[in-house]
This record gives sequence, structure tokens and C-alpha cells, in this order.
Amino acid sequence: MTAEAWLDQEQKRYVDELIAFIRIPSVSAKPENMGDVQKAAEWVAERVKRAGIDNARVLPTAGHPVVYADWMHAGADKPTVMIYGHFDVQPAEPYELWDSAPFEPEIRGDRIYGRGASDDKAGMMTPILAVEALLKTTGKLPVNVKLFFEGQEEIGSPDLPDFVRDNVDLLKADMIFSADGLQWTPEQPMLVDALKGMAKMEIVVQGPRSDQHSGLHGAAIANPAMALAQILASMKSLDGLITVEGFYDDVIPLSEEDRAEIARVPYDEAEYLAESGAPATFGEPGYTTRERLWARPALDVNGLTSGYQGIGSKTVHPAEARAKITCRLVAAQDPVKIYNQLEAHVRKHTPHGVTVRFENAGGGSVPYHVPAGHNATAVAREVLAEVFGVEPYRTRSGGSIPVMSTLLDYLGVHAVMFGWSMGDENLHAPNEFARIGVYRKGQSAYVRLLEKLGG
Repeated sequence: MTAEAWLDQEQKRYVDELIAFIRIPSVSAKPENMGDVQKAAEWVAERVKRAGIDNARVLPTAGHPVVYADWMHAGADKPTVMIYGHFDVQPAEPYELWDSAPFEPEIRGDRIYGRGASDDKAGMMTPILAVEALLKTTGKLPVNVKLFFEGQEEIGSPDLPDFVRDNVDLLKADMIFSADGLQWTPEQPMLVDALKGMAKMEIVVQGPRSDQHSGLHGAAIANPAMALAQILASMKSLDGLITVEGFYDDVIPLSEEDRAEIARVPYDEAEYLAESGAPATFGEPGYTTRERLWARPALDVNGLTSGYQGIGSKTVHPAEARAKITCRLVAAQDPVKIYNQLEAHVRKHTPHGVTVRFENAGGGSVPYHVPAGHNATAVAREVLAEVFGVEPYRTRSGGSIPVMSTLLDYLGVHAVMFGWSMGDENLHAPNEFARIGVYRKGQSAYVRLLEKLGG
């Protein structure tokens, strides 16, 4: 029996197992679900053992655990391939917006609805099932395989850097593939070549010791809300250029080939505006909307707080004003350097009469960019073209996955995203779902990937 025939034969069982996996409410962000994340880790380790993979075990970190397993019998002349994924999920609130209970998975048509169905439980299952199919039908794997699954991706993988650093020998591999990834549509594959990094800070502008009567003091002392508005306005020109000194210094310019790959991906501006609800696009001059989204850095105000926020008027002169800021970074920007540039800019542009301090800094991530000619990416492209029957798009993402940079920093390997989520599957939102047909297609893709790497 071939691996493909095995997958066909076992597909009902594999769907049932996915449903059981989704039922575990492994929400890493909520302390009350810590036991559920542990339960999900144990479920994964047991499932990996039943697939025939050696050394499957749950390993602790300073927070939520990881699962590791390996099969290292292909020989020293064969590559060692690590496959990464995560078994934690986002919170399901607001529950009232779900058409069915988020942790009681429901099949409707070709879709399984439930929190984590798409991100990343269906994706994470596909390499396990592919490995099982190969072991059950051939008794061996064409390459050496390591599985590395974590339980804290949805909170930014805070404990992964220390864990990877302390376990380099255990995790070392020649190639890494991430089962947490995206495809363009069920019919059109894509490869994500880059992820943005992040720098963040919260600016606190302080005026008087407490809120004051604006009639008695407004003309005599500086207003922190106004001062903060002036600081924020100094960070961008009216046409969208970021004016923080040195901000663009390390940005690698887009090549003509880069721009051509981005332009090849279909884009409808009217559709994008309808989807976002914005009246018009806006951003750094000289670039298309897609180029700005995928390959140029951004600076955003994520939250503003100051003064009276209730109904009606209150003539208050606020004591302080706050702004939460994040910057999405591209290769080869350094989040620490960007943070320092932001802080210097804020101090330089702080008006007289107020003081400024910075809170909730740090926790940034380094941008991630797979280099041109990367061998594992070339193999993944071949497999996607064979499985989908069309050439994959080459895309980038405005989001961040910190573990990608962590694996590169400590293992020296660029990971290739080889996952099956789609942008319309309500990831992180109510009514999240995974397509059963794509779940099956992903299993075939991992079988082909391992076979091709073994060849």
C-alpha cells in the first residue's frame, strides 16, 4: 500500500482525531487554561508516539510546555528535517458571535468549525499524519525527522528563546519547515518569504500632579494631551513618511525582481478598501499598497488615553497622556536600535512644561527574511506546484512570528512556512474553521516533501 492509499483509507479517523484535538481549550493567554495547554501537549505527545516516532515527550519551559520527538534512522547521508508547529490557541471570546460552541467542533459541509481548527491544529496534524503514513507503509522515513511543537505561540513564544538556546544540540537540523503557515486560496498556493519584526513602547507625558480645572490653570501650564499630540505628529509627515531620524537607514531596498513578484499577486484596491472599511489607502510615498504592507516598515499609534472620556463635557486639564506605539520592521532593521531612535525622537520633540517617560518597552522581534536561492524553499515550491497544479505566489507578511527569528538565531537555519491556513478562515476571530479538503491535501504535501528531500 502506498502512503497516499493509507491516507485515503484513514481519513475519517484523522478527521475524528482533529475534532478531539480542537476540543481541548488550549488557550495560552488565560491562566485558567494552563492545565488545558498541558493536556494538549500530552495529547500531541501520545499521538506522535502512536504514529511510530521515537522519543516523543513533553518538555517544560518557564511557561507553557513544548513537545519534542524524533526519528533518526535514515542515515548520516540524509538530511535532518525539523517540523515546527503550535498547539495553543487564541481566546474564543466573544462567545456570542460564534454560530457553534468554539470548543465543540462542528462539521458543516467541507469545514470544521472551532477555535484553533485552522490556527494551528489542522496544520500541525498534517506532518504527524504524513510521517505515520510513510512509516506504516514503508517502515521507514526518507529523511531524519525532528518534530518540535510549542504551546505559547499565541502569546509571542516568550520562553522559546531560552529553551532553544539551552537545547541547541537536541534541536539542530539541516532544514526547518513550519506547519504554521498560509496558502493564498484552496486552489492557489503561496510561499511567505518574509515576516515583519516589531519594536514597541508606551509614551507617558506627565503634567501637573493631578487633573486640574482648565479655566483656572489651562492658560498657565502645559497640557499633556496637547503635548502628546505634538510629539506624535512629529513622527510622520502629512504624506506618510516616517520622520524619526535614522528610521529607514537599515532598510534593504526592494529589487526590481522583488517588486515584480509582489505585483504578480492579484490585488484589487476597491476590494481591499471595502474589506477594511477605509475611505482611501495611505502610506509611504513611492510604493504600492502591497509593497507597503509586505515589504516596507510602518509606525502606528495603537492606543491613546488622556483626560475625561465619559459622556458630555468636563473642563479638565489632564495630568497625563499616554500613547501605545508599535513599529513593524523589515530586514535588516534592529528592534533595539529602532526603539532607541524612537526614544531619542520623543525626547527631542517633547514640548516645554511637561516630562516624558517610557513604559512597557521591549518584547520586540527581529524581522525575518528567507534569502534568495534558499534550497529548502526551492523544494517547497516544487512540492506546492505539484500538489496544487499551479506555481505558488511568492508573498510577504506584515505580521510577526518571533519563533522564526529565534530558530535562525540559535540554529542558524531559515525556516520555510509550509502550512495550510487561509486568510478567510477567521483566524483569531469567531467562527474559525479549517477546510477538510485542504487538511487532506496538506498530508499529501508533507509526504511528497519528505520523499523529495530524501531523494
